[in-house]
Amino acid sequence: MGSTTDFKVGLTIEFEGSVWRVQEFLHVKPGKGPAFVRTTLKNVQTGKTLDKTWRAGETFPDAEVDTRDMTYSYIDGEEHVFMDMETYEEARVKSDIIDGADFIKEEMEIQIKYWKGSPIDVMVPKTGSYKVTEASASAAGAGKDKVMAPCTIETGAEIMVPDFIKEGDVIKIDTEERKYLGRDNS
Repeated sequence: MGSTTDFKVGLTIEFEGSVWRVQEFLHVKPGKGPAFVRTTLKNVQTGKTLDKTWRAGETFPDAEVDTRDMTYSYIDGEEHVFMDMETYEEARVKSDIIDGADFIKEEMEIQIKYWKGSPIDVMVPKTGSYKVTEASASAAGAGKDKVMAPCTIETGAEIMVPDFIKEGDVIKIDTEERKYLGRDNS
């Protein structure tokens, strides 16, 4: 059993017969009355979000979630298919519930969360290096000002990058915030 004092972003809990991930939380201690916790929860099976207020110290059952390292294989219709390279077991996860699905590259190592034997969540790495496949043409004197322009990376995702980034560059991206972090010079 867990308690509202254990809340942190990314925590998975069991609530109303489903697994939910804490997206946001805020401990509130009003001048009058007892303290409480406001949360935004995301159902990891359906992608639905829910705003829930808990009494401070209220308990809830922990979701017994297992994590397995898997390799991304391919997209089959509306599902991403992953493979456990030790057992060669496949896991299929609906593409629309994967946060950051457009940052998954071929043969990328990814952690899959399982609940009651079924895959329920894909943990896309927070940062990654990606090759730019399309970038806007730089203007003369680019780089003097912090001009941002859209670019497309190898997975098809589009993000805003500084104007001096050109096609063929390898860049680092924060996949959660969809933000350019810098060039990857390795």
